[in-house]
Amino acid sequence: MVSSTVNVVRYSALVSGVFYGIVHRRSLQKQHDEEKRHHAIHEREKLIAEAKEAWKRKQEGGKDGVVTDPEDPRFDLEKLLEKWEKDYS
Repeated sequence: MVSSTVNVVRYSALVSGVFYGIVHRRSLQKQHDEEKRHHAIHEREKLIAEAKEAWKRKQEGGKDGVVTDPEDPRFDLEKLLEKWEKDYS
């Protein structure tokens, strides 16, 4: 027959283990969420940098004087067609 002291020790260890597991799981989940948030922020920063670089390349590409935006008052379809003809021939 098992004494009551042994049962108290067993159940105390069980409850302690369950409590430790819950606390440890929460700390791991918090760490994972922080890493995920950190990764998302850096991914956004990377995409913004790529977009800025693409914008810069697009702006530098328009240095030949040809306006490609049809909404711009300086837009000239003939010059644009000549440029495309020259680029693709």
